[in-house]
Amino acid sequence: MQAISVSQLGNYIKNIFDAEELLHNIPVVGEVFGVSLSRNVIYFSLKDENATLQCVCFYPALADLIEEGAKIIATGSPNYYVKGGRLNFNVVKVEKAGIGKLYEEFLKMKEKLEKEGLFDIAHKKSMPENIRRIGVITSREGAVIQDIKNVAWRRNPSLDIVLFNTKVQGKDAEKEIARAIDLMSDYDGIDVIMVARGGGSLEDLSAYNTETVARATYNCQKPIVSAVGHETDFTIIDFVSDLRAPTPSAGAELLSVNMEERKKSLQSLVQNFLRTSDNFVENKRAQVKELGKDSIASFDKRLVYQTNNTTKKADLFIQRYSDFINQNLYNIGIMETTLKKLDPRLILAQGYARIEQTEKPVLSAKSVDLEKNINIIFADGTVKAKPIKEE
Repeated sequence: MQAISVSQLGNYIKNIFDAEELLHNIPVVGEVFGVSLSRNVIYFSLKDENATLQCVCFYPALADLIEEGAKIIATGSPNYYVKGGRLNFNVVKVEKAGIGKLYEEFLKMKEKLEKEGLFDIAHKKSMPENIRRIGVITSREGAVIQDIKNVAWRRNPSLDIVLFNTKVQGKDAEKEIARAIDLMSDYDGIDVIMVARGGGSLEDLSAYNTETVARATYNCQKPIVSAVGHETDFTIIDFVSDLRAPTPSAGAELLSVNMEERKKSLQSLVQNFLRTSDNFVENKRAQVKELGKDSIASFDKRLVYQTNNTTKKADLFIQRYSDFINQNLYNIGIMETTLKKLDPRLILAQGYARIEQTEKPVLSAKSVDLEKNINIIFADGTVKAKPIKEE
């Protein structure tokens, strides 16, 4: 048999679907998940217990009916996209068919836990005023942990972040997340916990809608922040946690103090005190001068006394505010010195080095792959080396 091109086979498959009248305007019932909107085109999937159907809808007016977790009847026709080599179900009509199974389970769990009091505001802990170390529960492979580090360290370079690597979806993800919460709850080395992951469908976020994670969050002894999904995503852990952040990056911002803003605020406070003290002294001197104009000779001694007394008080006031200002400037200096000491480049300049392999830090000798080179990073450059096992 003579071989045909990929395009010929694709067009042949497309023609079969287009010619089959029974496949036109078919009503299909299923649960919606993975909704996205791009240039007024709605992309989503329909699923039941055994199968998934990729769908596309070119009618943006139907977007309100195509909601994550909703159960719908979508009327349309299958279409084989030759260039992309995939089959889509082109939807032209949508009808509500009830609540999807996942969303129904979400509502039932939410109602159950709410009745038990797990959402009560009385049980919620306030965030610490001085946060020095954050425990983050998420996957080390995703972009979430990098976003958290970037935001937190940009605002406060001295902040420590401890990662507890877990699954964020899939089999046993809820058990790993709950176990991580339990362990960090008893770890004295952190001030607050953040449970984080990026956005996704209701199915993708299902681990955070489980009773296992909800009860671990409720029983946590440390303040815990939920930073799961996008701003429009809501999960059970959002209602149980002490604080909800709309995104992981927003969570990092909520838990980190902007040192530059604090420094500017303190400098502004110093300037305000200086202006206030100057105005106070000038007002007092103006008052004394005005009294002097209206005084008569018999009150000369009293006027001199009042003038001297006012001057002493003004000098004392200036001295006290000067001391206050100098103390705060001293504190600023200490803060700047502390931040400089935390600069990893200074540590490298003292003779220490950082070792990396495949662009990841080497934390122990056991983790070194003897078949791959290592990078030894000094303060003034990097040296490649071949690791050799010590006999």
